[in-house]
Amino acid sequence: MSYKNGPRPKRFVMAEYPNVKDASLIGTYPALVSGGGGYVWDDVLEYRVWCHPHDGAPDTEDGNDYYYVFETYGEALEFSEATLGAEQPLALIVQEEYIDEPEPGQFAHIKAQRLTEWPVEFLSRPRRHANTIPAFFAPDAPKNRVDILRGLA
Repeated sequence: MSYKNGPRPKRFVMAEYPNVKDASLIGTYPALVSGGGGYVWDDVLEYRVWCHPHDGAPDTEDGNDYYYVFETYGEALEFSEATLGAEQPLALIVQEEYIDEPEPGQFAHIKAQRLTEWPVEFLSRPRRHANTIPAFFAPDAPKNRVDILRGLA
């Protein structure tokens, strides 16, 4: 199969990205959500592929950008690579609590739920568990606290 950007690179390996939390809910989440950040994730709600008519995607929304939703990363990637004017897939995630960084190196523990779109590569970070954020803020945390979130400490 050929893709809009040529043949799939040989280095491509389907990552072990999780399926969505509840497939019956994909497509029901708001289009406009936070973008990036928070350092931790709880669940993937859907995978999204944004399409841009100004980049060649079919103009189905009067010139406005739009997106398609998918249950798996693999489905989203296949669509993205086969569709002119489509971005790479994003993961819509839910964060039940997260780490905010309002200024470089200044961190805050936010205990509120939010939905946000993430590059799927961020899902390679370990999923948040009960000790993730407390370990990040612990007095004996490593100098590079982000290593905890990367699963390196």
